[in-house]
Amino acid sequence: MEPVSLSRSAVVAYQDLLRLHLDERAASLMGSIEERHRNGRVYLYERFRIGTEMVSRYLGEDKPELRARLEKAETLKAQSEGRRQRMGQLARTLRAEGLLTTDRDTGSLLLAFSRAGVFRLGGTLVGTSAYGLYQGELGVRMDAEELAQTGDIDIASFERLSVALDDTVDESPADILNVLKFDPVPGINAKRVWRWRQSHSDAIVEFLTPAFGEESVKPLPALGVSAQGLNYLNFLLADPIQAVALYRSGVLVQVPRPERFAIHKLIVADRRQGGPDQIKARKDRAQAAFLVAVLAQDRPDDLAEAYEDALSRGPRWRERIGASLERMPETREVLKGMG
Repeated sequence: MEPVSLSRSAVVAYQDLLRLHLDERAASLMGSIEERHRNGRVYLYERFRIGTEMVSRYLGEDKPELRARLEKAETLKAQSEGRRQRMGQLARTLRAEGLLTTDRDTGSLLLAFSRAGVFRLGGTLVGTSAYGLYQGELGVRMDAEELAQTGDIDIASFERLSVALDDTVDESPADILNVLKFDPVPGINAKRVWRWRQSHSDAIVEFLTPAFGEESVKPLPALGVSAQGLNYLNFLLADPIQAVALYRSGVLVQVPRPERFAIHKLIVADRRQGGPDQIKARKDRAQAAFLVAVLAQDRPDDLAEAYEDALSRGPRWRERIGASLERMPETREVLKGMG
């Protein structure tokens, strides 16, 4: 499908809505800011007292935008009522502009996860649920049929980050899913549940984590769940971005960078073999083709960097990407021109 740009007013409205959601999160600061250094990175926490106990709450990786918001937290708190009204207005504007919205079941689940801290603590929305959120990020219109989905939600996070954060969600995803009528899908190890299925819709929620060889189930202690390990997922999750799902006044979530999503889809498509997986593989290739077409025009440097990064990771990576591109001559020519 040829990319069609959103109107300038829709792009501005989305950017404003995202900014206001980030302001709203910073306005919840209750204590002092604390730095923690791990593996060459700096992570920010807030420390505050509950009764006689001092509590630490993870805020995010130390970046200038986050620092700036935290430093004006008191001002942001005072602006809370007006900000929330404006968020509602912007969400209505985006609907009127034709941006596809998140369905009620998916939206209510994302909202519950967001309030519990799943995305704050490193959870990243992946799959078609994330793909649809690139409408606002890239300023492009997407086809409703292309985004049609079963309501499945995939959330991924690094195991090492989850262990290192020393913070946990406010409410267990398992408890949230239970309220929304999702049942755990038993696996080989009954104590390590990573997949849930909704009884009345067959929608599935899965938790995933990068693997480096054996694709086993691993714990994500910050999120209070286990996750299925998958190879190549580390590439997708590097340096994720914030996005807003269009449900109510918007839900702040975390998604992969679009250029990494596009290249990762080329890898995933080649991993799918036979039967129903072939349908999914065609969808993977279609999403990759659409994003590559958009990014080649608007963010060519980002796309080229992600493509070169993936190719540099070894022969198996190059083989999978090349196999998908054999079926996608137009996309192959676009990417070849970036090398």
